[in-house]
Amino acid sequence: MENYLVALGVTAGLYALMAIGLNVIWGMAGLVNLGLVGFFAVGAYTSALLTTKLGVAIGVGMVAGAVAGGVAGALVALITARLRGDYLAIVTLGFAESLRTTASNETWLTNGTDGISGIPGPWRSVLTPSEFNLAYLALVVVIVLIAYLLAQRLSYSPFGRVLRAIRDDEQVAAVAGKPVLAFKVLAFAIGCTALGLAGALYAHYTSFVVPDIFVPLLTLYIKMALLSGGVGNNRGAVLGGLVVVIFLEGTRFITPYIPWLGAVQAAALQQFLVTAALLVVLRFRTRGLVPEPPDHPILRRT
Repeated sequence: MENYLVALGVTAGLYALMAIGLNVIWGMAGLVNLGLVGFFAVGAYTSALLTTKLGVAIGVGMVAGAVAGGVAGALVALITARLRGDYLAIVTLGFAESLRTTASNETWLTNGTDGISGIPGPWRSVLTPSEFNLAYLALVVVIVLIAYLLAQRLSYSPFGRVLRAIRDDEQVAAVAGKPVLAFKVLAFAIGCTALGLAGALYAHYTSFVVPDIFVPLLTLYIKMALLSGGVGNNRGAVLGGLVVVIFLEGTRFITPYIPWLGAVQAAALQQFLVTAALLVVLRFRTRGLVPEPPDHPILRRT
């Protein structure tokens, strides 16, 4: 039970880290990104390949995964510079699916559908499994805390003020002399750096990555985390990551008590219950559990 709870904590931390990255892209800049899992996969595969095939140090691999996620985000932002709303969402979703398909077929690089195994984890060779899980949880908590503090600093900076201006009215921001495209690219790169780092952390925790992990459903979970926590608020992003993991795991203990359900029906019911819980939250807290305050200090200064 202890290892199970620790694993839940690590998962919640990774969700929180990804939600913080999404908050920069969507909550602050107003850019729709349905390809979150693609940038997560970029970070996971980059770190996994560097550490298993080239023998790079784990820390260097994680940093490389984060950088690769950021670079991929910047490239996607440049390619989709003139797209908005639904069109941007479709392109980013297509990016993630294309990446998953590529990883499934390019066996020379990713080992195809068999995945990459034996990915080293920090301290795994000198700690017991229980000690490793606790140490990794502590590492994830520290990284999430650092990401949260950096995101908060970004939110209160002039850069964050411009991102909110672009989110609220892009044309007004452009008329005010702000280089809108540059800010969009930077917002995408910063957010996707967090997603890439989360992917690298996941790879070194599970020691195994396979294309089937990186499905669009994970993107929806992160969107749910930010929606339930509060779009535009970093505290809400962290809380939302925890809430979604609790919903997901809590429903696992409900479906076994319904005897006439098969495995497929139980999985469908679990997704329904998670969605229903989100709708209840949004019904009574329409802007999330911790909404972005209307009297944000940045907004007062503008």
